[in-house]
Amino acid sequence: MAGLCCRRCLSRAAAVQWGFRRALSQEQGEPPSLDAKLKRTSQVPKIYTKTGDKGFSSTFTGERRAKDDQIFDALGTLDELSSAIGLCAEFGSEQGHSFLEELHKVQCMLQDAGSNVATPISSARESHLKRTSFSEKPVLELEMWIDRYSDQLPPLTNFILPSGGKSSAALHLSRAVCRRAERRVVPLVKSGEVDANVAKYLNRLSDYLFVLARYAARKEGKEENIYTRMEP
Repeated sequence: MAGLCCRRCLSRAAAVQWGFRRALSQEQGEPPSLDAKLKRTSQVPKIYTKTGDKGFSSTFTGERRAKDDQIFDALGTLDELSSAIGLCAEFGSEQGHSFLEELHKVQCMLQDAGSNVATPISSARESHLKRTSFSEKPVLELEMWIDRYSDQLPPLTNFILPSGGKSSAALHLSRAVCRRAERRVVPLVKSGEVDANVAKYLNRLSDYLFVLARYAARKEGKEENIYTRMEP
């Protein structure tokens, strides 16, 4: 499942042209000659394109927009969120947590969400929309995960602060970034440029990250800090 998810998210990410590059596979067989190496090097695309040097970039639909456009602001925040979740997975791996595959799948879904955001409906053809559609199915899957972890946790009786060990604290940080990503996407949904399911997914994802942070702290035997009003 994870492999299928990765293949799908990589193909979509390459299509929308918002900063991700696919590596060329190495040739098999005998070691290439010096001439072959030089020829291959000249054919490898550079990581930099210089097309954004004047402060503009392209959407999947081919539009050129300023880099401070809402579209790219949302895409950058989704990228930041995926990076934060990658850090959570590394901390979780050190503790042997069982939710690593879920986090990996979330990262793939964020790539798909980015594909949708990078395809403004106002300039998209039908072929674009079919390739970058975002359904409600991932939202329902998150709800299932949330319910499963919630059933293993004691009810909340106080406000808790981001804490509970490295895994938990990193998940709380990701939750905060997720909320910001949602705030960046909502205006695009309101303007009719992005599928409403993307905003719904981010809304549910922040809930999932909150519950998962509590679950990680509990599994590691770490104490969560409780909010207390500080008297002046």
